[in-house]
Amino acid sequence: MRAKVTVMPKAGVLDPQGKAIGHALAGLGFAGVGEVRAGKVIELELAETDPVKARAEAEAMARRLLANTVIESFSVTLD
Repeated sequence: MRAKVTVMPKAGVLDPQGKAIGHALAGLGFAGVGEVRAGKVIELELAETDPVKARAEAEAMARRLLANTVIESFSVTLD
């Protein structure tokens, strides 16, 4: 089963990469772009076939390694 973990900075946390992207987009002439937040997506191929167990396993991975839960939030989707 494939799991996708999306990790984003929490609201209120400074996001210098997002700011840099927003500034670069404005410099390229893309007007009307508001706040930009940059995150990461991690795709995992899991041996688990039970969707409930697979989600729990991916969430445990995110909490323990993939996301810094002090400053980042995450979501898990299964394919």
